[in-house]
Amino acid sequence: MSVARERLSTAARRAAGGAAGVGARLRAVGFARRRRRLSKRYLLGSGLEIGALHRPLAVARGVKVTYVDRMDVAGLRAHYPELGDAQLVHVDAIDNGEALAGQRDASADFVIANHFLEHSEDPIGTIESHLRVIRPGGVLYLAVPDRRRTFDSDREPTPLDHVIRDHREGPAWSRTLHQREWAELVEKVPPGELEDRVRWLEEHDYSIHFHVWGREDFRALLEHARDVQGLPFTLEELVQNDHEFIAILRRT
Repeated sequence: MSVARERLSTAARRAAGGAAGVGARLRAVGFARRRRRLSKRYLLGSGLEIGALHRPLAVARGVKVTYVDRMDVAGLRAHYPELGDAQLVHVDAIDNGEALAGQRDASADFVIANHFLEHSEDPIGTIESHLRVIRPGGVLYLAVPDRRRTFDSDREPTPLDHVIRDHREGPAWSRTLHQREWAELVEKVPPGELEDRVRWLEEHDYSIHFHVWGREDFRALLEHARDVQGLPFTLEELVQNDHEFIAILRRT
């Protein structure tokens, strides 16, 4: 390659890299803007955010958020070493975010659970618990990763019948299946090391994506929870937001 052509090639690569960087920044801005728009429209008063870690949802001025997690900040740093030095929100209440047993019925104007429900072993039961603590007219704000656009892309969506069985029978029957799928298809663990990794995930109670959905798969789950299980909510919004979708449930 001539010097001139090499320089042109290098310049083209730099331009492409710069354009990609600009595109990524624009996507990030749009992602945050859509979250804020829904937050400002629907979240009023005081409520809870579960599992915020280093990415709490931005809320309007005057809105009060109590941060709930299953461990204190030191415990979370030990459990998630991949977060490094990221600034974590202060944990105001240590509680199981799936059950919220420490929260009174109808005590919150809203519950925020972003990128949380996929970690739940009983999604229907978790939605039921979140609705329990919300006052009538309040809001459940759920952001859920779209499996097609994340590291879960090699996994099939969790069938509705599977989620129903997890709710009816408890999740013990499927836990190892999920852990094995995670290790094989997300972590790409070699076959010879797979069972050791599954045992490690179980022993450390490591928080994986137990269930995965696309937006319409998730819509079917919400419709079942409302229409068949009788959970008290209306679906106000279910919108795509880049690699996630956001569901707004109004407590009835």
